[in-house]
Amino acid sequence: MEFISIDFETANSSPASPCAVGLVRVSQGEITESLSMLFRPPYPHNWFHEGNIRIHGIRPEDVSDAPEWEEVLPELLLFTDGLPLVAHNASFDMSVLRNSAAAINFDLPALGYACTLAMARKTYNLESYRLNAVAYAVGHEDFQHHDALADSDACARIALDMAARHEVDSLEDLLIKTKQRLKPLVV
Repeated sequence: MEFISIDFETANSSPASPCAVGLVRVSQGEITESLSMLFRPPYPHNWFHEGNIRIHGIRPEDVSDAPEWEEVLPELLLFTDGLPLVAHNASFDMSVLRNSAAAINFDLPALGYACTLAMARKTYNLESYRLNAVAYAVGHEDFQHHDALADSDACARIALDMAARHEVDSLEDLLIKTKQRLKPLVV
C-alpha cells in the first residue's frame, strides 16, 4: 500500500476556496509522514462563509498571516511524490484541487486518485458511509472531524483497514476487490 490521503477544507461553497489541507503518506502499508497547512484561498474565492466556519472552525484571521495558495500548492505536490491520491468522497477533494489550481493558472501533474467512500460501500455494511461513520466502524473513533489532517489520517486508516479485510497489500488490488479504478486527476 503506497498512497497519499488528502483532505481539504474550504472557505466557502466555491471549490476554488481551499483554506486548509491535510496529507498523510502511506508507505509499505504504514502511515509514515503527514503534512498539514493553513493558507489563504486564491482570489476571488478568498472570502469565508459563516456556514463553512461553523463546520471546520477556520476563520479569516486564522489565515491572515498564512502563505498564499500559490506558495502551498507546489509544496503539496512535492509531498505527494507522484503517488496516487486517496480521499473520502474524492470527487469533492479532487474538484477543490483542480479548481483552485485553475484559479491560479497552475498545471497539475498527471496523478491518479481513488475514493475511500466508494470502496467503503463495497466493503462494509453501514447505515452511513460518511467519513466519521466509517472511521468509527473501523475502530478509529478519536479524531477531530473536519480538521484536514485528522480527516486525511482517518481516510488513510480506512484504506488500510479495507486492504486488511480484503487481504490485499496494494492499492491496485484493493481497487480491484472493491470494483473501483484509479481515476485521472487531470482530465
